[in-house]
Amino acid sequence: MVSRFNSLKAIFDFTKCTQSQQRKTPGLARQLGVVALGFGLAACGGGEAKLTEGSVGFVEGFLGGVVADEPRAALIGRDVLSSGGTAADAVTAMYFTLAVTLPSRAGLGGGGVCVAFDQKSGKTEVLDFTADAPHSIPNTAVRPNAIPGNPRGFFALQARYGRLLWRQVVAPGESLARFGHPISRAFSRDLNAIGSALLGDPSARAIYASKRTGKLVGEGEKLEQLELAATLGLLRARGVGPFYTGPYANNFVDSVNRAGGALSIEELRSYTPTWRESVRVEVGNEIAHFAPPPAAASTQAGVILAMMVENDSFDDGGEGDRAHLIAETAMHSFADRETWLNARGQGTKDAKALSNENRIETLESGLRFDRKSPADRFVPRPQNRHETPATTSFMAADPYGNAVSCAVTMNASFGTGRVAAGTGVMLAAAPGTGGRGPVGLAPMLLINENSKEFRMAAGANGGAVAPVQLASTVARIVELEQSAKAAVAAPRVHNGGDPDVTYFEPSLPASAQAHLSALGHRTAATPVLGQVSVLSCPGGLPTNPVTCEMAADPRGAGLAAGSMK
Repeated sequence: MVSRFNSLKAIFDFTKCTQSQQRKTPGLARQLGVVALGFGLAACGGGEAKLTEGSVGFVEGFLGGVVADEPRAALIGRDVLSSGGTAADAVTAMYFTLAVTLPSRAGLGGGGVCVAFDQKSGKTEVLDFTADAPHSIPNTAVRPNAIPGNPRGFFALQARYGRLLWRQVVAPGESLARFGHPISRAFSRDLNAIGSALLGDPSARAIYASKRTGKLVGEGEKLEQLELAATLGLLRARGVGPFYTGPYANNFVDSVNRAGGALSIEELRSYTPTWRESVRVEVGNEIAHFAPPPAAASTQAGVILAMMVENDSFDDGGEGDRAHLIAETAMHSFADRETWLNARGQGTKDAKALSNENRIETLESGLRFDRKSPADRFVPRPQNRHETPATTSFMAADPYGNAVSCAVTMNASFGTGRVAAGTGVMLAAAPGTGGRGPVGLAPMLLINENSKEFRMAAGANGGAVAPVQLASTVARIVELEQSAKAAVAAPRVHNGGDPDVTYFEPSLPASAQAHLSALGHRTAATPVLGQVSVLSCPGGLPTNPVTCEMAADPRGAGLAAGSMK
Protein backbone atom coordinates (compact mmCIF):
# COMPACT_ATOMS: atom_id res chain seq x y z
CA MET A 1 0.00 0.00 0.00
CA VAL A 2 2.92 2.32 0.74
CA SER A 3 4.33 1.99 -2.76
CA ARG A 4 0.93 2.69 -4.30
CA PHE A 5 0.56 5.75 -2.11
CA ASN A 6 4.00 7.02 -3.11
CA SER A 7 3.22 6.59 -6.80
CA LEU A 8 -0.01 8.53 -6.43
CA LYS A 9 1.73 11.24 -4.45
CA ALA A 10 4.29 11.46 -7.24
CA ILE A 11 1.48 12.23 -9.67
CA PHE A 12 0.26 15.01 -7.37
CA ASP A 13 3.82 16.37 -6.98
CA PHE A 14 4.50 16.25 -10.72
CA THR A 15 1.22 17.96 -11.54
CA LYS A 16 1.76 20.74 -9.02
CA CYS A 17 5.23 21.38 -10.40
CA THR A 18 3.93 21.65 -13.95
CA GLN A 19 1.20 24.03 -12.78
CA SER A 20 3.74 26.43 -11.29
CA GLN A 21 5.94 26.09 -14.37
CA GLN A 22 2.97 26.78 -16.63
CA ARG A 23 3.04 30.43 -15.58
CA LYS A 24 6.58 30.63 -16.92
CA THR A 25 6.10 28.45 -20.01
CA PRO A 26 2.36 28.31 -20.80
CA GLY A 27 2.76 25.69 -23.51
CA LEU A 28 4.52 23.19 -21.25
CA ALA A 29 1.43 21.70 -19.63
CA ARG A 30 -0.32 21.37 -22.98
CA GLN A 31 2.71 19.63 -24.47
CA LEU A 32 2.84 17.16 -21.59
CA GLY A 33 -0.93 16.65 -21.47
CA VAL A 34 -0.89 17.49 -17.78
CA VAL A 35 -4.14 17.68 -15.85
CA ALA A 36 -4.44 20.28 -13.10
CA LEU A 37 -5.32 18.15 -10.09
CA GLY A 38 -5.87 21.13 -7.83
CA PHE A 39 -4.19 19.55 -4.80
CA GLY A 40 -1.59 22.20 -3.98
CA LEU A 41 1.62 20.69 -2.67
CA ALA A 42 4.43 22.16 -0.67
CA ALA A 43 6.97 22.73 -3.41
CA CYS A 44 8.46 21.43 -6.67
CA GLY A 45 11.69 20.62 -4.94
CA GLY A 46 14.19 22.07 -2.54
CA GLY A 47 12.60 23.57 0.57
CA GLU A 48 9.20 23.06 2.11
CA ALA A 49 6.32 25.47 2.23
CA LYS A 50 3.46 25.39 4.68
CA LEU A 51 0.65 23.10 3.56
CA THR A 52 -2.74 24.67 2.92
CA GLU A 53 -6.21 23.17 2.73
CA GLY A 54 -6.44 21.16 -0.46
CA SER A 55 -2.87 19.88 -0.07
CA VAL A 56 -2.25 16.18 0.54
CA GLY A 57 -1.04 15.92 4.13
CA PHE A 58 -2.84 19.06 5.30
CA VAL A 59 -4.88 17.29 8.01
CA GLU A 60 -3.09 16.56 11.30
CA GLY A 61 -4.16 13.74 13.61
CA PHE A 62 -6.97 11.43 12.52
CA LEU A 63 -7.50 11.62 8.76
CA GLY A 64 -10.76 9.70 8.61
CA GLY A 65 -11.23 6.46 6.71
CA VAL A 66 -12.38 5.03 3.39
CA VAL A 67 -13.24 1.62 1.96
CA ALA A 68 -13.69 0.76 -1.72
CA ASP A 69 -13.88 -2.37 -3.85
CA GLU A 70 -10.99 -1.11 -6.03
CA PRO A 71 -7.69 -0.09 -4.37
CA ARG A 72 -6.86 3.08 -6.33
CA ALA A 73 -10.22 4.57 -5.50
CA ALA A 74 -9.57 4.02 -1.79
CA LEU A 75 -6.12 5.65 -2.03
CA ILE A 76 -7.56 8.67 -3.81
CA GLY A 77 -10.28 8.94 -1.17
CA ARG A 78 -7.70 8.86 1.60
CA ASP A 79 -5.69 11.60 -0.10
CA VAL A 80 -8.79 13.78 -0.34
CA LEU A 81 -9.43 13.37 3.39
CA SER A 82 -5.77 14.14 4.03
CA SER A 83 -6.25 17.34 2.01
CA GLY A 84 -9.00 18.57 4.33
CA GLY A 85 -11.91 17.26 2.29
CA THR A 86 -15.15 15.99 3.78
CA ALA A 87 -16.60 12.50 3.45
CA ALA A 88 -18.67 13.77 0.50
CA ASP A 89 -15.52 15.10 -1.19
CA ALA A 90 -13.84 11.74 -0.65
CA VAL A 91 -16.62 9.55 -2.04
CA THR A 92 -17.05 11.87 -5.02
CA ALA A 93 -13.34 11.59 -5.84
CA MET A 94 -13.56 7.84 -5.27
CA TYR A 95 -16.49 7.61 -7.65
CA PHE A 96 -14.77 9.45 -10.50
CA THR A 97 -11.75 7.21 -9.95
CA LEU A 98 -13.97 4.12 -10.10
CA ALA A 99 -15.48 5.41 -13.35
CA VAL A 100 -11.97 4.93 -14.76
CA THR A 101 -10.67 1.91 -12.84
CA LEU A 102 -13.91 -0.11 -12.47
CA PRO A 103 -16.17 0.98 -15.37
CA SER A 104 -17.82 -2.46 -15.39
CA ARG A 105 -19.79 -1.33 -12.35
CA ALA A 106 -19.22 2.42 -11.97
CA GLY A 107 -19.16 3.95 -15.46
CA LEU A 108 -20.43 7.48 -16.10
CA GLY A 109 -23.45 5.96 -17.84
CA GLY A 110 -24.75 4.29 -14.68
CA GLY A 111 -26.41 5.42 -11.46
CA GLY A 112 -26.67 4.74 -7.76
CA VAL A 113 -27.62 5.87 -4.27
CA CYS A 114 -25.78 7.43 -1.33
CA VAL A 115 -26.72 7.65 2.35
CA ALA A 116 -25.19 10.82 3.82
CA PHE A 117 -24.84 12.04 7.42
CA ASP A 118 -24.09 15.67 8.25
CA GLN A 119 -22.63 15.94 11.75
CA LYS A 120 -23.38 19.62 12.23
CA SER A 121 -27.12 19.31 11.62
CA GLY A 122 -27.39 15.69 12.74
CA LYS A 123 -29.37 14.94 9.58
CA THR A 124 -29.16 11.74 7.55
CA GLU A 125 -30.67 11.58 4.07
CA VAL A 126 -30.56 9.50 0.92
CA LEU A 127 -29.61 10.75 -2.53
CA ASP A 128 -31.23 8.68 -5.30
CA PHE A 129 -29.58 9.02 -8.72
CA THR A 130 -30.36 5.58 -10.11
CA ALA A 131 -30.12 5.25 -13.88
CA ASP A 132 -33.67 5.17 -15.22
CA ALA A 133 -34.86 3.73 -18.52
CA PRO A 134 -35.85 6.17 -21.29
CA HIS A 135 -39.61 6.74 -21.49
CA SER A 136 -39.80 5.31 -24.99
CA ILE A 137 -37.49 2.60 -26.32
CA PRO A 138 -37.99 1.99 -30.05
CA ASN A 139 -37.77 -1.46 -31.58
CA THR A 140 -34.57 -0.37 -33.32
CA ALA A 141 -32.77 -0.22 -29.96
CA VAL A 142 -30.67 -3.39 -30.00
CA ARG A 143 -29.37 -2.92 -26.46
CA PRO A 144 -31.57 -0.49 -24.54
CA ASN A 145 -29.56 1.85 -22.34
CA ALA A 146 -30.30 3.83 -19.18
CA ILE A 147 -30.19 7.59 -18.69
CA PRO A 148 -26.85 8.39 -16.97
CA GLY A 149 -27.33 9.43 -13.35
CA ASN A 150 -23.85 9.32 -11.82
CA PRO A 151 -22.45 12.70 -12.97
CA ARG A 152 -25.38 14.75 -11.69
CA GLY A 153 -25.73 12.56 -8.62
CA PHE A 154 -22.23 13.11 -7.33
CA PHE A 155 -22.34 16.76 -8.31
CA ALA A 156 -25.43 17.17 -6.10
CA LEU A 157 -23.79 15.29 -3.23
CA GLN A 158 -20.55 17.28 -3.34
CA ALA A 159 -22.37 20.59 -3.78
CA ARG A 160 -24.37 20.01 -0.59
CA TYR A 161 -21.78 18.39 1.65
CA GLY A 162 -18.38 19.01 0.08
CA ARG A 163 -15.69 21.51 1.05
CA LEU A 164 -13.07 21.27 -1.70
CA LEU A 165 -13.40 22.70 -5.20
CA TRP A 166 -15.25 20.53 -7.69
CA ARG A 167 -12.22 20.26 -9.96
CA GLN A 168 -10.17 18.84 -7.08
CA VAL A 169 -12.38 15.77 -6.75
CA VAL A 170 -12.74 15.05 -10.48
CA ALA A 171 -9.11 15.56 -11.51
CA PRO A 172 -7.53 12.42 -9.95
CA GLY A 173 -9.78 10.14 -12.02
CA GLU A 174 -9.13 12.23 -15.10
CA SER A 175 -5.39 11.89 -14.56
CA LEU A 176 -5.61 8.09 -14.31
CA ALA A 177 -7.65 7.96 -17.52
CA ARG A 178 -5.24 10.22 -19.39
CA PHE A 179 -1.90 8.83 -18.26
CA GLY A 180 -3.09 5.25 -17.80
CA HIS A 181 -3.04 2.83 -14.88
CA PRO A 182 -2.33 -0.87 -14.38
CA ILE A 183 -5.53 -2.91 -14.37
CA SER A 184 -6.41 -3.97 -10.83
CA ARG A 185 -7.39 -7.46 -9.78
CA ALA A 186 -10.91 -6.19 -9.07
CA PHE A 187 -11.42 -5.00 -12.64
CA SER A 188 -9.57 -7.99 -14.09
CA ARG A 189 -12.12 -10.31 -12.48
CA ASP A 190 -14.97 -8.49 -14.20
CA LEU A 191 -13.12 -8.56 -17.52
CA ASN A 192 -12.51 -12.30 -17.21
CA ALA A 193 -16.15 -12.91 -16.34
CA ILE A 194 -17.51 -11.15 -19.45
CA GLY A 195 -14.82 -12.54 -21.76
CA SER A 196 -14.52 -11.72 -25.43
CA ALA A 197 -18.14 -10.52 -25.66
CA LEU A 198 -16.92 -7.03 -24.76
CA LEU A 199 -14.76 -6.94 -27.89
CA GLY A 200 -17.82 -7.11 -30.15
CA ASP A 201 -18.33 -3.35 -29.87
CA PRO A 202 -15.73 -1.39 -31.89
CA SER A 203 -15.46 1.44 -29.36
CA ALA A 204 -15.11 -0.99 -26.46
CA ARG A 205 -12.56 -3.04 -28.39
CA ALA A 206 -10.45 0.07 -28.99
CA ILE A 207 -10.21 0.54 -25.22
CA TYR A 208 -10.11 -2.97 -23.78
CA ALA A 209 -8.24 -4.99 -26.40
CA SER A 210 -4.59 -5.56 -25.53
CA LYS A 211 -2.20 -3.89 -27.96
CA ARG A 212 0.09 -6.85 -27.40
CA THR A 213 -2.25 -9.80 -27.90
CA GLY A 214 -5.47 -8.39 -29.37
CA LYS A 215 -7.39 -10.17 -26.59
CA LEU A 216 -8.91 -8.56 -23.51
CA VAL A 217 -6.41 -6.67 -21.39
CA GLY A 218 -5.39 -8.48 -18.22
CA GLU A 219 -4.41 -7.73 -14.66
CA GLY A 220 -1.38 -5.44 -14.48
CA GLU A 221 -1.58 -4.25 -18.08
CA LYS A 222 -1.63 -0.50 -18.56
CA LEU A 223 -4.99 0.91 -19.63
CA GLU A 224 -5.29 4.39 -21.15
CA GLN A 225 -8.71 5.94 -21.83
CA LEU A 226 -8.07 9.22 -23.62
CA GLU A 227 -11.65 9.83 -24.77
CA LEU A 228 -12.93 9.24 -21.23
CA ALA A 229 -10.19 11.58 -19.98
CA ALA A 230 -11.49 14.28 -22.33
CA THR A 231 -15.03 13.80 -20.99
CA LEU A 232 -13.80 13.98 -17.40
CA GLY A 233 -11.75 17.05 -18.30
CA LEU A 234 -14.93 18.74 -19.50
CA LEU A 235 -16.69 17.83 -16.25
CA ARG A 236 -13.75 19.06 -14.21
CA ALA A 237 -13.54 22.41 -15.97
CA ARG A 238 -17.22 23.21 -16.45
CA GLY A 239 -19.18 21.05 -14.03
CA VAL A 240 -21.68 18.41 -15.12
CA GLY A 241 -23.95 20.80 -17.05
CA PRO A 242 -22.29 20.17 -20.45
CA PHE A 243 -22.80 16.41 -20.00
CA TYR A 244 -26.57 16.93 -19.92
CA THR A 245 -27.13 19.90 -22.21
CA GLY A 246 -25.30 21.65 -25.03
CA PRO A 247 -22.98 20.47 -27.83
CA TYR A 248 -21.38 17.61 -25.87
CA ALA A 249 -24.79 16.32 -24.78
CA ASN A 250 -26.07 16.42 -28.37
CA ASN A 251 -23.03 14.46 -29.57
CA PHE A 252 -23.43 12.00 -26.71
CA VAL A 253 -27.08 11.34 -27.59
CA ASP A 254 -26.15 10.77 -31.23
CA SER A 255 -23.41 8.34 -30.18
CA VAL A 256 -25.79 6.44 -27.90
CA ASN A 257 -28.32 5.98 -30.69
CA ARG A 258 -25.63 4.93 -33.17
CA ALA A 259 -24.47 2.33 -30.65
CA GLY A 260 -27.90 0.67 -30.75
CA GLY A 261 -29.34 2.47 -27.72
CA ALA A 262 -32.17 4.93 -27.28
CA LEU A 263 -31.84 8.39 -25.75
CA SER A 264 -33.25 11.85 -26.42
CA ILE A 265 -31.69 15.17 -25.51
CA GLU A 266 -34.88 16.08 -23.63
CA GLU A 267 -34.60 13.00 -21.38
CA LEU A 268 -30.92 13.61 -20.76
CA ARG A 269 -31.46 17.30 -19.97
CA SER A 270 -34.37 16.66 -17.58
CA TYR A 271 -32.68 13.98 -15.47
CA THR A 272 -32.58 15.07 -11.81
CA PRO A 273 -31.28 13.32 -8.67
CA THR A 274 -33.71 13.16 -5.75
CA TRP A 275 -33.09 13.66 -2.02
CA ARG A 276 -35.22 11.21 -0.04
CA GLU A 277 -35.86 10.11 3.53
CA SER A 278 -34.08 7.00 4.74
CA VAL A 279 -35.60 3.73 5.96
CA ARG A 280 -34.91 3.80 9.72
CA VAL A 281 -34.22 0.86 12.02
CA GLU A 282 -33.61 1.20 15.77
CA VAL A 283 -30.49 -0.67 16.89
CA GLY A 284 -30.06 -0.11 20.62
CA ASN A 285 -29.37 3.60 21.10
CA GLU A 286 -28.53 4.11 17.43
CA ILE A 287 -30.50 4.42 14.21
CA ALA A 288 -29.52 2.42 11.15
CA HIS A 289 -30.36 4.27 7.94
CA PHE A 290 -31.02 2.39 4.70
CA ALA A 291 -31.96 3.51 1.19
CA PRO A 292 -35.54 3.00 -0.06
CA PRO A 293 -36.43 1.29 -3.38
CA PRO A 294 -35.33 1.12 -6.11
CA ALA A 295 -32.29 0.27 -3.93
CA ALA A 296 -34.35 -2.65 -2.65
CA ALA A 297 -31.39 -4.62 -1.24
CA SER A 298 -30.71 -1.78 1.17
CA THR A 299 -34.36 -1.66 2.25
CA GLN A 300 -34.50 -5.43 2.66
CA ALA A 301 -31.29 -5.39 4.71
CA GLY A 302 -32.99 -2.97 7.06
CA VAL A 303 -35.95 -5.33 7.49
CA ILE A 304 -33.62 -8.29 8.10
CA LEU A 305 -31.51 -6.37 10.60
CA ALA A 306 -34.62 -5.26 12.48
CA MET A 307 -35.75 -8.91 12.73
CA MET A 308 -32.32 -10.06 13.90
CA VAL A 309 -31.86 -7.49 16.65
CA GLU A 310 -35.35 -8.31 17.94
CA ASN A 311 -34.29 -11.93 18.44
CA ASP A 312 -32.18 -13.19 21.34
CA SER A 313 -30.99 -16.24 19.38
CA PHE A 314 -28.55 -14.16 17.37
CA ASP A 315 -26.37 -13.10 20.29
CA ASP A 316 -27.20 -15.82 22.85
CA GLY A 317 -26.80 -18.92 20.67
CA GLY A 318 -23.82 -20.54 18.99
CA GLU A 319 -22.82 -20.46 15.32
CA GLY A 320 -25.34 -23.20 14.51
CA ASP A 321 -28.23 -21.27 16.05
CA ARG A 322 -27.03 -18.11 14.33
CA ALA A 323 -26.77 -19.86 10.96
CA HIS A 324 -30.33 -21.15 11.31
CA LEU A 325 -31.63 -17.73 12.33
CA ILE A 326 -29.91 -16.03 9.37
CA ALA A 327 -31.30 -18.57 6.88
CA GLU A 328 -34.77 -18.45 8.42
CA THR A 329 -34.83 -14.65 8.56
CA ALA A 330 -33.54 -14.42 4.99
CA MET A 331 -36.29 -16.62 3.57
CA HIS A 332 -38.98 -14.73 5.50
CA SER A 333 -37.62 -11.43 4.18
CA PHE A 334 -37.66 -12.64 0.56
CA ALA A 335 -41.27 -13.77 0.92
CA ASP A 336 -42.11 -10.42 2.53
CA ARG A 337 -40.33 -8.57 -0.29
CA GLU A 338 -42.89 -9.92 -2.75
CA THR A 339 -45.51 -7.78 -0.97
CA TRP A 340 -43.70 -4.45 -1.53
CA LEU A 341 -41.52 -4.85 -4.65
CA ASN A 342 -42.95 -5.38 -8.13
CA ALA A 343 -41.40 -7.36 -10.98
CA ARG A 344 -39.63 -4.26 -12.37
CA GLY A 345 -37.91 -3.57 -9.05
CA GLN A 346 -40.13 -0.66 -8.03
CA GLY A 347 -41.47 -0.26 -4.52
CA THR A 348 -45.24 -0.47 -4.11
CA LYS A 349 -45.53 0.60 -0.45
CA ASP A 350 -44.31 3.44 1.73
CA ALA A 351 -40.72 2.38 2.33
CA LYS A 352 -40.50 4.06 5.74
CA ALA A 353 -43.37 1.88 7.00
CA LEU A 354 -41.58 -1.37 6.10
CA SER A 355 -39.43 -1.17 9.24
CA ASN A 356 -42.32 -0.19 11.52
CA GLU A 357 -41.96 -1.84 14.94
CA ASN A 358 -45.36 -3.59 14.82
CA ARG A 359 -44.69 -4.88 11.32
CA ILE A 360 -41.27 -6.23 12.33
CA GLU A 361 -42.76 -7.95 15.39
CA THR A 362 -45.32 -9.65 13.14
CA LEU A 363 -42.61 -10.87 10.77
CA GLU A 364 -40.34 -11.97 13.62
CA SER A 365 -43.16 -13.94 15.27
CA GLY A 366 -43.28 -16.21 12.23
CA LEU A 367 -39.70 -17.41 12.64
CA ARG A 368 -39.26 -21.03 13.74
CA PHE A 369 -36.39 -22.06 16.00
CA ASP A 370 -37.04 -25.77 16.37
CA ARG A 371 -36.97 -26.53 12.64
CA LYS A 372 -36.76 -24.88 9.24
CA SER A 373 -39.81 -23.25 7.64
CA PRO A 374 -40.51 -24.75 4.18
CA ALA A 375 -40.64 -22.21 1.34
CA ASP A 376 -43.99 -23.49 0.06
CA ARG A 377 -45.76 -22.37 3.26
CA PHE A 378 -45.37 -18.72 2.32
CA VAL A 379 -48.01 -16.75 0.41
CA PRO A 380 -46.66 -15.24 -1.74
CA ARG A 381 -43.66 -17.52 -2.12
CA PRO A 382 -40.14 -16.09 -2.32
CA GLN A 383 -39.06 -15.46 -5.91
CA ASN A 384 -35.56 -15.60 -7.40
CA ARG A 385 -35.32 -12.42 -9.49
CA HIS A 386 -31.73 -13.08 -10.63
CA GLU A 387 -30.55 -9.64 -9.49
CA THR A 388 -27.30 -8.51 -11.04
CA PRO A 389 -24.33 -8.78 -8.65
CA ALA A 390 -22.54 -6.04 -10.65
CA THR A 391 -22.68 -3.28 -8.05
CA THR A 392 -19.86 -1.60 -6.16
CA SER A 393 -19.93 -0.05 -2.69
CA PHE A 394 -17.64 2.61 -1.21
CA MET A 395 -17.76 4.81 1.85
CA ALA A 396 -15.92 7.49 3.79
CA ALA A 397 -15.95 9.13 7.20
CA ASP A 398 -14.03 12.34 7.86
CA PRO A 399 -12.45 13.58 11.11
CA TYR A 400 -15.31 16.06 11.58
CA GLY A 401 -17.80 13.19 12.01
CA ASN A 402 -19.51 13.36 8.60
CA ALA A 403 -20.02 10.10 6.71
CA VAL A 404 -21.31 8.88 3.34
CA SER A 405 -21.98 5.35 2.09
CA CYS A 406 -22.62 4.89 -1.64
CA ALA A 407 -23.38 2.11 -4.10
CA VAL A 408 -23.49 2.39 -7.89
CA THR A 409 -24.23 0.05 -10.77
CA MET A 410 -24.42 -0.19 -14.55
CA ASN A 411 -27.62 -2.26 -14.05
CA ALA A 412 -25.68 -5.25 -15.45
CA SER A 413 -22.02 -6.13 -15.71
CA PHE A 414 -20.53 -3.62 -18.19
CA GLY A 415 -24.07 -2.30 -18.79
CA THR A 416 -24.96 -2.76 -22.43
CA GLY A 417 -21.37 -3.71 -23.27
CA ARG A 418 -21.14 -0.72 -25.61
CA VAL A 419 -19.25 2.56 -25.45
CA ALA A 420 -20.65 5.82 -26.85
CA ALA A 421 -18.14 6.55 -29.62
CA GLY A 422 -15.94 9.60 -29.05
CA THR A 423 -16.83 9.89 -25.34
CA GLY A 424 -15.27 6.85 -23.65
CA VAL A 425 -18.54 6.41 -21.69
CA MET A 426 -19.73 2.84 -21.14
CA LEU A 427 -23.54 2.74 -21.45
CA ALA A 428 -25.57 1.31 -18.60
CA ALA A 429 -28.34 -1.16 -19.36
CA ALA A 430 -31.94 0.00 -19.10
CA PRO A 431 -33.48 -1.38 -15.90
CA GLY A 432 -36.21 -3.96 -16.32
CA THR A 433 -37.13 -7.55 -15.57
CA GLY A 434 -34.59 -10.35 -15.57
CA GLY A 435 -32.31 -8.84 -12.95
CA ARG A 436 -31.27 -5.65 -14.75
CA GLY A 437 -31.47 -2.62 -12.50
CA PRO A 438 -30.53 -1.08 -9.17
CA VAL A 439 -32.31 -3.63 -6.94
CA GLY A 440 -28.97 -4.89 -5.56
CA LEU A 441 -27.71 -1.52 -4.27
CA ALA A 442 -27.12 -1.82 -0.51
CA PRO A 443 -25.53 1.10 1.38
CA MET A 444 -26.26 1.96 5.02
CA LEU A 445 -25.16 4.18 7.94
CA LEU A 446 -25.47 3.74 11.70
CA ILE A 447 -25.85 7.02 13.63
CA ASN A 448 -26.39 8.01 17.25
CA GLU A 449 -28.86 10.82 16.69
CA ASN A 450 -28.88 11.99 20.32
CA SER A 451 -25.16 12.81 20.32
CA LYS A 452 -24.91 13.43 16.55
CA GLU A 453 -22.18 10.81 16.29
CA PHE A 454 -21.33 8.53 13.39
CA ARG A 455 -20.93 4.86 14.33
CA MET A 456 -20.81 2.77 11.16
CA ALA A 457 -20.96 2.76 7.36
CA ALA A 458 -21.39 -0.42 5.39
CA GLY A 459 -22.28 -1.67 1.94
CA ALA A 460 -22.70 -5.01 0.20
CA ASN A 461 -22.54 -6.44 -3.31
CA GLY A 462 -23.56 -9.81 -4.68
CA GLY A 463 -27.09 -9.52 -6.03
CA ALA A 464 -29.69 -11.53 -4.12
CA VAL A 465 -27.30 -12.40 -1.28
CA ALA A 466 -26.31 -8.76 -0.60
CA PRO A 467 -29.09 -7.76 1.87
CA VAL A 468 -28.68 -10.89 3.97
CA GLN A 469 -24.91 -10.58 4.24
CA LEU A 470 -25.05 -6.83 4.94
CA ALA A 471 -27.56 -7.30 7.77
CA SER A 472 -25.79 -10.30 9.33
CA THR A 473 -22.40 -8.55 9.22
CA VAL A 474 -23.80 -5.41 10.86
CA ALA A 475 -25.57 -7.58 13.47
CA ARG A 476 -22.28 -9.29 14.33
CA ILE A 477 -20.72 -5.89 15.03
CA VAL A 478 -23.55 -4.36 17.06
CA GLU A 479 -24.96 -7.47 18.75
CA LEU A 480 -21.84 -9.63 19.24
CA GLU A 481 -19.45 -6.66 19.47
CA GLN A 482 -17.13 -8.29 16.95
CA SER A 483 -14.48 -6.17 15.24
CA ALA A 484 -15.24 -5.01 11.72
CA LYS A 485 -12.59 -7.32 10.28
CA ALA A 486 -13.86 -10.35 12.20
CA ALA A 487 -17.47 -9.67 11.23
CA VAL A 488 -16.62 -9.22 7.56
CA ALA A 489 -14.51 -12.39 7.48
CA ALA A 490 -17.07 -14.55 9.35
CA PRO A 491 -18.59 -17.51 7.44
CA ARG A 492 -21.86 -16.67 5.70
CA VAL A 493 -25.20 -18.39 5.22
CA HIS A 494 -28.03 -17.65 2.79
CA ASN A 495 -31.47 -18.96 1.85
CA GLY A 496 -33.58 -16.93 -0.58
CA GLY A 497 -36.37 -19.54 -0.75
CA ASP A 498 -36.09 -20.09 -4.51
CA PRO A 499 -34.57 -22.66 -4.57
CA ASP A 500 -35.25 -23.73 -1.01
CA VAL A 501 -31.60 -24.47 -0.27
CA THR A 502 -29.50 -23.09 2.56
CA TYR A 503 -26.13 -22.15 1.12
CA PHE A 504 -23.09 -21.82 3.36
CA GLU A 505 -19.45 -20.94 2.93
CA PRO A 506 -17.03 -23.85 3.58
CA SER A 507 -15.51 -22.05 6.58
CA LEU A 508 -18.77 -22.52 8.52
CA PRO A 509 -17.91 -24.88 11.40
CA ALA A 510 -18.87 -28.52 10.85
CA SER A 511 -21.00 -28.42 14.01
CA ALA A 512 -23.03 -25.53 12.57
CA GLN A 513 -23.47 -27.39 9.27
CA ALA A 514 -24.73 -30.43 11.18
CA HIS A 515 -27.10 -28.25 13.19
CA LEU A 516 -28.63 -26.87 9.99
CA SER A 517 -29.18 -30.38 8.63
CA ALA A 518 -30.72 -31.52 11.93
CA LEU A 519 -33.26 -28.68 11.73
CA GLY A 520 -34.36 -29.72 8.23
CA HIS A 521 -32.24 -27.49 6.00
CA ARG A 522 -31.23 -28.83 2.61
CA THR A 523 -27.70 -27.45 2.48
CA ALA A 524 -25.06 -26.76 -0.15
CA ALA A 525 -21.56 -25.31 0.13
CA THR A 526 -20.61 -22.37 -2.07
CA PRO A 527 -17.22 -20.60 -2.17
CA VAL A 528 -18.37 -17.00 -1.75
CA LEU A 529 -21.60 -15.40 -0.56
CA GLY A 530 -21.43 -11.71 -1.37
CA GLN A 531 -18.96 -9.00 -0.54
CA VAL A 532 -19.30 -6.59 2.39
CA SER A 533 -17.31 -3.46 3.29
CA VAL A 534 -17.42 -1.81 6.71
CA LEU A 535 -16.15 1.38 8.31
CA SER A 536 -16.89 1.13 12.03
CA CYS A 537 -16.29 3.64 14.85
CA PRO A 538 -17.97 2.04 17.88
CA GLY A 539 -16.78 4.86 20.14
CA GLY A 540 -18.29 7.44 17.81
CA LEU A 541 -16.98 10.19 15.55
CA PRO A 542 -15.81 12.86 16.00
CA THR A 543 -15.37 12.20 19.75
CA ASN A 544 -13.44 8.90 19.78
CA PRO A 545 -11.56 8.29 16.51
CA VAL A 546 -9.14 5.75 18.01
CA THR A 547 -11.96 3.18 17.96
CA CYS A 548 -12.39 3.40 14.18
CA GLU A 549 -11.68 0.36 12.03
CA MET A 550 -11.99 -0.08 8.27
CA ALA A 551 -12.48 -3.51 6.67
CA ALA A 552 -12.52 -4.48 3.01
CA ASP A 553 -13.90 -7.95 2.34
CA PRO A 554 -11.08 -10.52 1.87
CA ARG A 555 -13.34 -12.27 -0.65
CA GLY A 556 -12.86 -9.30 -2.98
CA ALA A 557 -9.90 -7.22 -4.10
CA GLY A 558 -10.66 -3.88 -2.48
CA LEU A 559 -8.85 -1.75 0.07
CA ALA A 560 -9.56 -0.03 3.38
CA ALA A 561 -7.45 3.04 4.12
CA GLY A 562 -7.22 5.50 6.98
CA SER A 563 -4.70 6.50 9.58
CA MET A 564 -3.39 8.98 12.08
CA LYS A 565 -0.83 11.51 10.87
